[in-house]
Amino acid sequence: MARRRGFFAEIQHQAKQQARAQEQRQRAAAREHQAAIRRAEQAQRAAERAHTAAVRAAEADRKRAEREAAAAHVAAKQAEVEAMNGALAEQYEELDSILTATLDVDDHVDLETFRVIVDHPPFDREDLRSPNPEPVQIPDPAWPVKAEVQAPSGLFGRKKKLAEAQAAVEAQYAADYARWQQESESLPFRREAQRQQYVAQEEARKTELAQELARYESECAAREEEAKQENAELDEFISALGYGVTEAVQEYVEIVLANSIYPDSFPVGHVAEFDPASAELSMRVTIPGPDAVPTVKAYRYTKASDEITATQLSQKAIKDRYAGIVNAVTLRSLHEVFEADRRGLVQSISLELGTNTINPATGTKADVQFIAVAVSREAFEALDLSAVVPEASLAYLGAAVSKNPLALTPVTSNGVRGAK
Repeated sequence: MARRRGFFAEIQHQAKQQARAQEQRQRAAAREHQAAIRRAEQAQRAAERAHTAAVRAAEADRKRAEREAAAAHVAAKQAEVEAMNGALAEQYEELDSILTATLDVDDHVDLETFRVIVDHPPFDREDLRSPNPEPVQIPDPAWPVKAEVQAPSGLFGRKKKLAEAQAAVEAQYAADYARWQQESESLPFRREAQRQQYVAQEEARKTELAQELARYESECAAREEEAKQENAELDEFISALGYGVTEAVQEYVEIVLANSIYPDSFPVGHVAEFDPASAELSMRVTIPGPDAVPTVKAYRYTKASDEITATQLSQKAIKDRYAGIVNAVTLRSLHEVFEADRRGLVQSISLELGTNTINPATGTKADVQFIAVAVSREAFEALDLSAVVPEASLAYLGAAVSKNPLALTPVTSNGVRGAK
């Protein structure tokens, strides 16, 4: 089957990662906003009290202001500790609910949600559809008007002055008439030039509109073709999955597991291979090492030393939490694949879970296997995961389990007993 391995899985994973990241940013921003408000209010009150104390300048007031400033500092530190403990509790809640967080989620992935529906953007040159406004026609030239001859002033030379004035009026009139005649004769040509310029502008607009429409239609056609190809690939994938084609089953499992989002502080990786002959899925699950899990029980502020210190969890509590996470991730991985595979293509899963770490004895990278289990669909679906104790469930399923994952102790079994 021709396909791009992992394409749909990556789409699903990125979408879920973005949604989770947005939710976490909002929660973090809300916490920081509330903390900032408290700090600002405390600082404002301290500043106001300090200002009042400075104005009064009395020794008693000064001392009281110092006490109030110290109290405000203590309150700010306590608020900081409260925020740190809140974030710590939230992280522990995420880690401790790794299994239960998936039980209310339908892990089946509807592949039709990957079908591409083309949404073309609007045509971006609608302005070209409107014709240019027609120009205002060049008006006829105004008819020349002969000016009136002004009577000359003065007592002497009036006749000569009158003759000169008449001659000037006649000359001006003759010039105005000649200009009027010239403009009248050229008027048809100028109006024609104006019309031709308008026609040329309209032709240019229509040409550009045709070009832009062709470009837009070409882009739409390209989008349609791309969607057609992707949908054809999706149809091929769905068909192959229906027939249980190995590559299709493996990619569907990838999509399901990519859809499973773990806490940011505890990323989980999956690799799976499907054997159609036995209908068994071999899965390798990789989790972070013990150092990814906090060891702090709580933070506290000591006024005497003005320090924030951490109270550590007991070694047993740390060991139990990490072992619980190991067990929860194992059951969650099995559950998500079996629940998502409504066709029943996968009849059994052989799972190994471990971590990549540094061997403290050699200083080199090493894979430490914590759990190995093989289980049939029938045996696993008989479990009620909302009520089980994960450690007991794995024992019931015949899993080989590390005695101490926190110490990076690997499983000792050479095989998986399994609940077949």
